[in-house]
Amino acid sequence: MAAQALALLREVSRLEAPLEELRALQSLLQSVPLSELREQAAELRLGPLFSLLNENHREQTTLCVSILERLLQALEPVHVARNLRVDLQRGLTHPNDSVKILTLSQVGRIVENSDAVTEILNNAELLKQIVYCIGGENLSVAKTAIKSLSRISLTQAGLEALFESNLLDDLKSVMKTNDIVRYRVYELIVEISSVSPESLNCCTTSGLVTQLLRELTGEDVLVRATCIEMVTSLACTHHGRQYLAQEGVIDQISNIIVGADADPFSSFYLPGFVKFFGNLAIMDSPQQICERYPIFMEKVFEMTESQDPTMIGVAVDTIGILGSNVEGKQVLQKTGTRFERLLMKIGYQAKNASTELKIRCLDALSSLFYLPPEQQTDDLLRMTESWFSSLSRDPLELFRGISNQPFPELHCAALKVFTAIANQPWAQKLMFNSPGFVEYVMDRSVEHDKASKDAKYELVKALANSKTIAEIFGNPNYLRLRTYLSEGPYYVKPISTTAVEGAE
Repeated sequence: MAAQALALLREVSRLEAPLEELRALQSLLQSVPLSELREQAAELRLGPLFSLLNENHREQTTLCVSILERLLQALEPVHVARNLRVDLQRGLTHPNDSVKILTLSQVGRIVENSDAVTEILNNAELLKQIVYCIGGENLSVAKTAIKSLSRISLTQAGLEALFESNLLDDLKSVMKTNDIVRYRVYELIVEISSVSPESLNCCTTSGLVTQLLRELTGEDVLVRATCIEMVTSLACTHHGRQYLAQEGVIDQISNIIVGADADPFSSFYLPGFVKFFGNLAIMDSPQQICERYPIFMEKVFEMTESQDPTMIGVAVDTIGILGSNVEGKQVLQKTGTRFERLLMKIGYQAKNASTELKIRCLDALSSLFYLPPEQQTDDLLRMTESWFSSLSRDPLELFRGISNQPFPELHCAALKVFTAIANQPWAQKLMFNSPGFVEYVMDRSVEHDKASKDAKYELVKALANSKTIAEIFGNPNYLRLRTYLSEGPYYVKPISTTAVEGAE
């Protein structure tokens, strides 16, 4: 079959308008195993197919792209880099985006191969064309180009090729295309900077990181909102956080939050700035961040009072992030009755807000209430119990009510809250003493979709694996939980049928 494909390929190369042959070749290649094509790789002559791409014929181009996608997979990346370099360069400047994406996918294969990547690093023109692909209108083309350049920069030679040559000028030139393209280049710079201190150093020396930070703290509120997302990505690395602290950027972000009350347009950027501090706190030390930047916590509490669901959502998400570890929980506990009032508001929103905000509230509560067994001290258990009781008059019934609503996402989110508290003795007592709750847990007929069945199974697993469950729920219920666990999440009880004599 591979031989037939080669014969058709040779036929294509002899004809001026080989549409019929291209259709036949495309159809044939779908049934040729890749292993067979690889055996014939030495015989593959792809030059004529690439030449056909240069003709302004839409169907011909589509067919050639489809055929080349298949045939190029049979060639080693080193072979593609060495023998098709001119075709790759032409492909990156082709007016048809599908040709650019095909070419960039091959560049992606090459940069993943340690032997082949050198061929690209030595091809300044090809690198230049990849950079200019970032400026194209097609987002897929731009994203693929960013990914390839990011991968190239993982080696010292790649960093030098990008930042110690004319390529840096090309990058700066592309940035001038428009705002969207400038942000794409920033995205690339942040990706590269996040790899290592050396990579960050190359990016800062280029001046592009400084330019990003200048825009972050500038006067344009929409630009701020976009830039803070990238700076938050940079802060996900230890060396990135160190750099931002040394440059005074974290202090500047804090000061902008302080001045936000006087800015009528602060709602554009404030959610991103608060998220930045939430991520910073959980990656470093919640206590240190909250003590050094008190405006952060102040603003989170303030945002929960807002009438704007966007602000409430960000505040709730941030509380969930902050309370995901013990140190963060203790920081929140220190705010005393203020946090209890906040929990009451979250309980209210979980019952009355839009579905999306309800789910965010439930996810945050799952994060707040979860305590791993090894961290369940008497003080922390008293704290989570007190928090739970602050949500509403009957929190257990609140979550049961939410879980009974006909929305799988809400049902699963409510089950997650039960799962978060399931290994804590006070919660087990509440569950056991709540009429019908144990039956609700055991009842498989409540869940109809896979996600809900999985969520219920996680709840059963958390209960069954707890050391205190047998004592609190009693042995018969404990054994029922173990049976549920052993039967798995999708078990269906067989319906017994009785044979009746004389029945047809």
